[in-house]
Amino acid sequence: MMSSPIVYQIDQVTFYLKEPIDLSWLSQLGTVFAVFDQQDSGNISFGVEQAGEKRFVKFAGARTMEYEGDPQYAVAKLVEAASLYKELKHPVLVELIDHFEVASGYVAIFKWFDGECLHSHWAYPPPAKYTDPDSPYYRFKHLSIEKRLRSLNCIFDFHVFAEEKGYSAIDFYDGSVLYDFVNDETRICDIDYYEKKPFYNQMGRLWGSSRFMSPEEFELGAEIDSRTNVYTMGATAFVLLGGELDRSFESWDVSEALYKVARKATSQDRRKRYSSVKEFYKAWNEVVNS
Repeated sequence: MMSSPIVYQIDQVTFYLKEPIDLSWLSQLGTVFAVFDQQDSGNISFGVEQAGEKRFVKFAGARTMEYEGDPQYAVAKLVEAASLYKELKHPVLVELIDHFEVASGYVAIFKWFDGECLHSHWAYPPPAKYTDPDSPYYRFKHLSIEKRLRSLNCIFDFHVFAEEKGYSAIDFYDGSVLYDFVNDETRICDIDYYEKKPFYNQMGRLWGSSRFMSPEEFELGAEIDSRTNVYTMGATAFVLLGGELDRSFESWDVSEALYKVARKATSQDRRKRYSSVKEFYKAWNEVVNS
């Protein structure tokens, strides 16, 4: 029989965990004004403010309500991720400021970005994500084509860089995209599962959203490489400019020439895709700038 959730009240927020844990270290970082406790990754995150400075604090080690795994696995992933954020430091990636061990787990502190997650499924589950005017995804899809193309450019630019650094973008999806609707700025977060190449699928179904995943990300033993990254970027274009898994031209918001680039990128036959994100982005820009 499952025990009752443990209720936590810290400063301005209330949240629940499956088991009690020491979070006293949090008070040293400032006043907690927001909590993000619905992720299934094994992390719980907080918005913290101190001396007028806001920070995003990510913590692994707690048994969160949505996480079924071992908290120590989540800790190990966050420790690994800290070096990832350093190696892939980029203007589009949220900025890691500090990371350290505490008695109850591991903490990573990021510079605060005042954006909204485009797949905040805990606030706007389908179909509300697509129909509720308050949903970040709905609002993004109703931005001008120019603004959405600029946002995509940020995403593509970062992934050209990540690929050149030798990484496969595992578990990238619209939940990894933050958009600031006031300043029209895009940031990428949550790259914790990106893997250094060569990387082979040892799970069968890898981490991620099926809306973004290539066939090889469901195939045990398959190599996950640059052509996989290309598929992910093409799928991203269909999510932000089209009908997500409905990849028909009728559901596409821009030109037929750009549609053909996205379709090639998401070919089921990996040999028919662009060979790299750089090649894909070059083809994409040739159409946009023509």
